[in-house]
Amino acid sequence: MTLLICIARRSHAADEGMKVSEISRLLGLTPPTVTQLVNSLEAKQMVVRQADASDRRVVRIKLTEQGKIITRRARDHMDVTLNRLVEHLGEDECNQLADLLQKVHRFIEDNPPPNLDRLQMNGDEKRD
Repeated sequence: MTLLICIARRSHAADEGMKVSEISRLLGLTPPTVTQLVNSLEAKQMVVRQADASDRRVVRIKLTEQGKIITRRARDHMDVTLNRLVEHLGEDECNQLADLLQKVHRFIEDNPPPNLDRLQMNGDEKRD
């Protein structure tokens, strides 16, 4: 679902779709992982691959009508759920939650993950 929403958000302006490398960068996934996800969504007829209009070597990923419908339903569901959460928490707790989430966001930005390619796999490798 995250991949569908990512494509939907970024494709609205020109309706040109996204390159796998763009999706990979935005979601923090490797291109092979994105390709596997795209293959799965393509098999479910949620996305299509299309050659770029200006560079035929470039392939863009676009939502199909079915993909757009599913994405819209997911967004509607998320909106309803968030509204219910706001009602459940009340104004004070919502403000507190927002403050905490901003702190978490700042912490994550200030403490990026390590380069996973350099981590030891099973403890037998030499350390750099």
